[in-house]
Amino acid sequence: MDRRELADFLRSRRERITPADVGLPAGPRRRTPGLRREEVAQLAYISTEYYTRLEQARGPHPSREVLGQLARALRLSDPERDHLHHLAGTPPGPPPGPSREVRQSIVDLLARLPRAAAIVISATYEVIAWNQSAAALMEDFSALSRRDRNLIRRCFLGPYREGRPLYGISDAGDFAAAATNDLRAAAARYPNDPDVTALVAELVAGSEEFARLWDQHCVIPRPTLRKTFEHPLVGTVEVNCDVLDITDRDQRVVIYTADPGSRSEEALSLLSVIGTQRMDVPG
Repeated sequence: MDRRELADFLRSRRERITPADVGLPAGPRRRTPGLRREEVAQLAYISTEYYTRLEQARGPHPSREVLGQLARALRLSDPERDHLHHLAGTPPGPPPGPSREVRQSIVDLLARLPRAAAIVISATYEVIAWNQSAAALMEDFSALSRRDRNLIRRCFLGPYREGRPLYGISDAGDFAAAATNDLRAAAARYPNDPDVTALVAELVAGSEEFARLWDQHCVIPRPTLRKTFEHPLVGTVEVNCDVLDITDRDQRVVIYTADPGSRSEEALSLLSVIGTQRMDVPG
């Protein structure tokens, strides 16, 4: 355990975070940049005295649990989290759970693809970023809770289970199998994440189809190159499906594009204009 380096690292990370970054009031004028020691201790669920001793290079050896709490309180990136563990003399274990933080450059990329529908999904198929065209083609994700933005849950426990393929996709069965394979691989990467464990248990209990696929123990990826959506307003939309891996965050950018000059390209262009307004077709 390198107490001096650990102390300096904690102090530097604390000073770069503002109270607003973590939802705390700024309060009266501060004499130090960033958070106060007592605020970090509060966020990490440890005593102020304990945290102060760590920053003064005279603290005891922190446990994995304490290091994890400090990493969350200080909003450390995965490389910073690993560095914290090494300084404390405790080699880092696997990441606690799939990352849901999308880099701003990726968010900007989605916005620059007006003629394509694009989403970012986490390792457990939660939609964590999207552009306007994707919301119009699939659904308005901003109107859904985090729980309902999980595509695997919606596939097996939502409309797909009732006989209506999710978003009217042509390859509903293939998507279900591929998603199950990916989730099994993710569960192995994040064995201690309670959200992943709970999602698998919910799907096994609620869907016979998922339970059957899960029992096959398949983790081979099943890439999809073409997909067809049946949209309630513009009808059939045939698209190419390209997936870009964001390996450092275990995320994927899924991009749907139509062939140039096709009717589907016209439909996507129309959807980008329509946006997420109510799409009921008058009867």
